[in-house]
Amino acid sequence: MAGALLAGLARRGFLSMVALYVITGLVVGESGFGWLHFSASSPFVSDLTVIALVVILFRDGIEVEGEILKSSWVLPARKLVLAMPITAAVIAAVAHTVVGLTWTEGFLLGALLAPTDPVLSSSVVTNPRVPAVIRNSLNLESGLNDGLALPAVLALVAVLDHQKDFSLGTFLLQDVGGGVLAGLALAWIAAKLMPSGMKDIKRHLISLYALGSALFIYAFTVLVINGNGLIAVFVGAITLGLLRTDIADAFVERADDIVEIVKLTVFVVFGATVSLSSMFSWAWPAVAIVLTTFLVARPLGVGISLAGSGLDRQTKAFMAWFGPKGVATMSFSLLVLGRLSGSQEIFDMAALCVLVSIIAHGLSDVPGAKWIAKHAATNDEAARAGQATA
Repeated sequence: MAGALLAGLARRGFLSMVALYVITGLVVGESGFGWLHFSASSPFVSDLTVIALVVILFRDGIEVEGEILKSSWVLPARKLVLAMPITAAVIAAVAHTVVGLTWTEGFLLGALLAPTDPVLSSSVVTNPRVPAVIRNSLNLESGLNDGLALPAVLALVAVLDHQKDFSLGTFLLQDVGGGVLAGLALAWIAAKLMPSGMKDIKRHLISLYALGSALFIYAFTVLVINGNGLIAVFVGAITLGLLRTDIADAFVERADDIVEIVKLTVFVVFGATVSLSSMFSWAWPAVAIVLTTFLVARPLGVGISLAGSGLDRQTKAFMAWFGPKGVATMSFSLLVLGRLSGSQEIFDMAALCVLVSIIAHGLSDVPGAKWIAKHAATNDEAARAGQATA
């Protein structure tokens, strides 16, 4: 109720609804009045995290359009292949040398902080004044990097969990390979089962069919073939979206409500789980991680990945800055905290980066969009003047 009433205020101010829900969690959680008590290892938080990841990964995957992939895949692919691992590696190096984490723990923190979230910079990715090349690049990058970061997070958690005998070969074949194959096969079956062109099937039922497909893909992959259900969901979503655009369109039209409910619930639980005293007890090492994440790791990764792309410095700087950390980082962090004992420091570092990102990108998204739009307009005028002179 409060969120709905404050929505207009949030839109006029710099704080987004995301920020309000995290603040709500902080106020009612252990850092505030203590009305809500959540254990990251509790079944509720564990199940909520899985449901949130299934819904979000499915929505991200099914929104990947074939035409955009064909026309705008180069820049996002560069950032996914180069910028993500570079970002994770730089964060891991600082976490190891400054914070004192092991290399494996450092890379896990880097994997948690590598994905970006367009929700926290919606004014950028939805503003038509921002050049299309930037909007498409940031959208595709943020839509795909959640699923691509997931295998690394799960593998590193398995390595750190000394109660399990981790085998890279088994992980790649069973978890990753099984997840990919299950996603492809089950999405193909789902695409064939739903008749096309049937006007008597209402669109809300088609949307429900898509959501049911996501849940079935996850359950079948986990329970039957013991593969990674989250990877299967992401791959299956892309496959179903490319095979059946009608199903994808119906789901996307109606996905906002359920995604918002799940996402904002995760933000509240995340805020309630965070301990401000624990988070800020790291002092300067925590500041070093935050500064590295936003001012060194991401800019360095984007700069290297986009070298020779023909983009000017201002465009590269804009893309480097607008890599906010949001729901994927929080969901993965809760997953790690619930599955891995002794991971509180990793969770605290990731949580602090998310909180800083909510404020920093919430303050800068509208001014940043205006700045890059003005820069693009100046370049266009200069190009037209040059053509007229020629």
